[in-house]
Amino acid sequence: MTKEIIENDPYKLAGVDINAGNELVERIKKDVSKTHNVNVIENIGGFAGMYKLNKDYDDPILVACTDGVGTKVSLGQEFNDLSGIGQDLVAMCVNDLIVCGANPLFFLDYYASSKLDVDEASIIIKSIADACIKSDCALLGGETAEMPGHYIDNNFDLAGFAVGCVDEKKVINSTNAKSGDVLIGIESSGPHSNGFSLIRKIIKNSKADKEELALIINEVLKPTILYPKLIMNLINNFNINSISHITGGGLTENLPRSISNNLSVEIKTSSWEMPKVFKWLKKEGDISDDDMFRIFNCGIGMVLIVNKEDSENISKKISEMNFKNYIIGMVKEKSHERSVIYS
Repeated sequence: MTKEIIENDPYKLAGVDINAGNELVERIKKDVSKTHNVNVIENIGGFAGMYKLNKDYDDPILVACTDGVGTKVSLGQEFNDLSGIGQDLVAMCVNDLIVCGANPLFFLDYYASSKLDVDEASIIIKSIADACIKSDCALLGGETAEMPGHYIDNNFDLAGFAVGCVDEKKVINSTNAKSGDVLIGIESSGPHSNGFSLIRKIIKNSKADKEELALIINEVLKPTILYPKLIMNLINNFNINSISHITGGGLTENLPRSISNNLSVEIKTSSWEMPKVFKWLKKEGDISDDDMFRIFNCGIGMVLIVNKEDSENISKKISEMNFKNYIIGMVKEKSHERSVIYS
């Protein structure tokens, strides 16, 4: 192929660079391969990923979920820090899987941009691959799309898809929670990947000096914690009645999803100290307590609902695995309309 033909490639003239896509595939092959285990049938660059389910499950149930990173992508672009965005993408999916007791098996990503920046994309996909390794799941495949005219300037978006497996008899669901159970809140690393439309507005309108803003931006861009290894360890060693992943909607809207309709939870807000970044957002954004707990995780990224007699040992084990955790409340019979009461 001559240089003239390449330069006059009609697709490239329309804004889509096929060669850049091919270069990205070659650049990420090693990172993707590192995530593969004996269950993956090697097929990088093929039309579909293949995964052989092993025989560790008696009555296997496949569990699937999908999510994105939201406008945290925009903030990362604005301040030139996309190093943790890939982990955010993986975490938002695999953290949902483990809520029902499913062990993550594999992950797929979708990366769409106005114009493919190979350096930028390879950083993000390496972050995705590293997060898959930390979550004991394979990066089975993905799709990269250039969409000039649809995405404006240098914008891009990410979506992730995860599949896990759990034995039917080991499924964790809301019906297992009961009155008298204790809630153990496990630390978050910051806002994770939720509330960023509001975060970006607060940062934009803030009168804080550059040094203070730099510290806040660093805090809000910290990647979402990957909980699978921790939770799977706990599931294998303790009786966990129910689990709630605290994402969009905060404690207020996520906890009711993990209990029956006839139950409520009472949260003691003094049981943990709200991290500084959330205090800053609350003050700068003039946000009420109710809205803080409805929008942000406020320092609690995952909540376990466990038998009271087991709570101390479970909390101790979580600490041994280097996660801060707190006894934040209790499950009670529902006596009013609200499912979550703060005291």
